[in-house]
Amino acid sequence: MAEQLGKTERIVVGVDGSDSSKRALRWAVRQGRLTDGVVEALTAWDFPQFHGALGWLPPSSRDEGALEARAREELTRAVEEAVGPQPSVELRTEVRYGTPASVLLDAAHGASLLVVGSRGLGGFAGLLLGSVAQHCAQHAACPVVVVRDDGR
Repeated sequence: MAEQLGKTERIVVGVDGSDSSKRALRWAVRQGRLTDGVVEALTAWDFPQFHGALGWLPPSSRDEGALEARAREELTRAVEEAVGPQPSVELRTEVRYGTPASVLLDAAHGASLLVVGSRGLGGFAGLLLGSVAQHCAQHAACPVVVVRDDGR
């Protein structure tokens, strides 16, 4: 279908370094290979909540660069662990500021597919579906694939 329309299929995948997101990335790369599509691996970074005696404290401006650089390093490491240094499709990586769900939903506009893992790095490991996956499945402007755990 992508060939009929004359445009390349774009597959957006959320990567947070979790095993689930690495499985989602591998799935997206296989799908990209089948459809001759481009895979965009995204990760989001945000400021952690700092609390002091006066309430929330904004981080210093130099923290912004460090947080973004750390997210970029983690994305690079996760991509190499999941698909190796030479993926079999065109693979673009991007780090964006914001909450994971909002970053993924924004990036998915105009995409053919949004791929997420069923469980990220969030705190409630017993849930069947993570909050980001659930939010994306409910609000994305394109089809969403939630890649489940392989049972290990």
